[in-house]
Amino acid sequence: MTSVEPDQSPRGLSLPQAEPTPALEQVRLLGVPFARVTEARCVDHIIDELSHGCGGWVVTPNLDILRQMVRNEEVRGLIGRATLRVADGMPLVWASRLQGRSLPERVAGSNLIVSLSGAAARHGKSIFLLGGDPGTAEEAADVLRSRFPSLLIVGTYCPPMGFDRSDAEVEKIAQVLIEAKPDIVYVALGCPKQERVIDRMRCRLPRSWWLGVGISFSFLCGRVQRAPKWMQKCGLEWVHRLAQEPGRLFKRYVIDDLPFAIQLFAKSFASRFSRFGRG
Repeated sequence: MTSVEPDQSPRGLSLPQAEPTPALEQVRLLGVPFARVTEARCVDHIIDELSHGCGGWVVTPNLDILRQMVRNEEVRGLIGRATLRVADGMPLVWASRLQGRSLPERVAGSNLIVSLSGAAARHGKSIFLLGGDPGTAEEAADVLRSRFPSLLIVGTYCPPMGFDRSDAEVEKIAQVLIEAKPDIVYVALGCPKQERVIDRMRCRLPRSWWLGVGISFSFLCGRVQRAPKWMQKCGLEWVHRLAQEPGRLFKRYVIDDLPFAIQLFAKSFASRFSRFGRG
């Protein structure tokens, strides 16, 4: 049975009625429901849904995306329409522990692109890589083929800058995808652009699964280096990214996200005791 935690959002955060798949237990952070799953369980669920002809949409919010959801109605609406939300960020896992109902682990989009592709290869499911910096989709596809020789990659496409302001370019993407008929579509355009694209496209391929994967193509092909495993496990991957791109990321990580993290931890800790009081 699905477990739903009370909404602790200070802003009265409400989401559209597109909740994660009912069979998956949920944990709420600031009113946002996350599937209480491991990476392996998430992959199994997607493959199982595909085998039953059911499509869907996975979003992997990290701390920054959760902040945007709380403060931006458009982002909240977009991500609220996803089928499945999993926590891509140790701060979200820590917050769930503080409130007394833990998410089992971080489920990162940059890891899912590998583990889900491996499962797709084993089960005969096809993938398509959309977006990324020029050339990264093709390079990432080559990496995935080398790791999983039986993986069926039915296409890659990097739309031109400003494509989202052109109905003709958006329709071109739709036609490319319709012709390819992928089971799984990885969309690497950053949040919220990739969510806008998925929200617009998924009705054209309702039996496919869609995943917004951010910078993952660049990680996979080595153009951008990921943090060492120990930093990922300790929740310090953002420090590694900040060191690589301080000019672009300082405001996001330090000015915007750190104060929000403190607020999230405080609210989560307080909610734990509020439940005890009601009990």
